[in-house]
Amino acid sequence: MPVVHFLNVNHGDCSIIQHYSGHVTVIDVCNASSVGEPVQLSENARYQKSAGVLGNFNRKDYPDNPISYLKDRGIASVFRFVVTHPDMDHLDGIEDFFSEFAPANFWDTDNNKEMGDFGYGGYSEDDWLFYKSLRDGCPTTNPRRLALYSGSIGPYYNEGETGKSGGDGLYVLAPTRAIVSAANECGDFNDSSYVILYRTGNKRILFSGDSHDVTWEHILDKHHNDVAGVDVLIAPHHGRDSDRDYDFLDVVNPRLTLFGNAKCEHLAYGAWNNRDLLFITNNQAGTIIMNVDSTGLKVYVSHKPFAEEFTKQRGYATFYDQEMRGYFVGVLN
Repeated sequence: MPVVHFLNVNHGDCSIIQHYSGHVTVIDVCNASSVGEPVQLSENARYQKSAGVLGNFNRKDYPDNPISYLKDRGIASVFRFVVTHPDMDHLDGIEDFFSEFAPANFWDTDNNKEMGDFGYGGYSEDDWLFYKSLRDGCPTTNPRRLALYSGSIGPYYNEGETGKSGGDGLYVLAPTRAIVSAANECGDFNDSSYVILYRTGNKRILFSGDSHDVTWEHILDKHHNDVAGVDVLIAPHHGRDSDRDYDFLDVVNPRLTLFGNAKCEHLAYGAWNNRDLLFITNNQAGTIIMNVDSTGLKVYVSHKPFAEEFTKQRGYATFYDQEMRGYFVGVLN
């Protein structure tokens, strides 16, 4: 049974896919530390309520540590790690993460980014230098580094061992070589982000990195049918209103969108509300867990008060699922 985890990790990204094959894919990392301890919530914080489901549940102040999260679920190794693009909120803790899980495959882009002053954001220069050693050393083993482009086909990620389509159901929609080259030229690496479509059964989950307008122009031109009416969209740039065109939502038309953490005034609520599109944020729900089985795509969250409010407004009750370690909020049939 495939399971997807969209972690609550400060103002950054980290998603985990447990594939039907048994492989584990991790897309981006933030707030990872080998020495970090799980946050022990006070009773008031654990059960903080809001006046409504759209209120501030304050989960961003209680982030998950991806290393602890994986270990707590008995995951000892990672088959592939994808860094969508080289921003530190997608690389935070990468050195400890690789030390703990030794990913066999490393997806990266052929970017030329260099970092200057590390006196911001609380990020570690050691993480950047470790990432650079992977990027610039171009290792072919331990881990194997892959720089993939739109439409790439390869064993295990979207081909089975017999060469037939399928594998782990990961399809690269962006970037293209031209988009990466342009990003290297101008120094803005958001549009060089990986955009990955995950297919499992008849469900589609779209991971968007920090992709911007140029990327979406390409996707709508070359992968229109792949993204039209997806089940779940991991919102680009954490859902921030980043002075962008949101017309792509008219095609993608996601049944559910997941937003990362950002200050409320920076999130693009209007683009979703104006289209009557459902979204859930990490700040409301904590970590969001999805599993796909014969009945559909079931959605769970780690924060009970949000689950209670969300389901109450829809006329049914939440429950705790021991296997998913989350509170049920709904199903996409």
